[in-house]
Amino acid sequence: MGMGKAIEIAYRDLEEHTKQIKELRNYYVNQVKNKIPYIRINGDMERRLPGNSNISFSFIEGEGLLLNLDLKGISASSGSACMSGSLDPSHVLLAIGLPNEIARGSLRISIGKYNTKEEVDYLVENLVEIVGRLREMSPLYAKFIEENK
Repeated sequence: MGMGKAIEIAYRDLEEHTKQIKELRNYYVNQVKNKIPYIRINGDMERRLPGNSNISFSFIEGEGLLLNLDLKGISASSGSACMSGSLDPSHVLLAIGLPNEIARGSLRISIGKYNTKEEVDYLVENLVEIVGRLREMSPLYAKFIEENK
């Protein structure tokens, strides 16, 4: 009976939670788009799970991004969900034609019903700082900036 009641409650609140999660995900993606240049949103923003986002950050490696986020208490992934724990780029991103160097800079974030706007702001604030620092160390970024002066 307990399981039946849990399913009933989850289903009853599903539409409301889906809307809330999707709004928070879109807020996150828009904040990143507005504050960090040279990114790529991977996948369609409507035809995806409501709490899922995958963004590639050019000129950096996902591993460095993940390590720095972890030091700030932020959990994320750079690969596909089915390859959690792997440092390989998402086979899905490679299959849709993303170059290896862009796929390697991807970040997958999952947002749930218990996440808050303040947590997303904390994530974005740290992403801005971390991506900036990692790009400062990137010879590819330095070359890109020099060539595009």
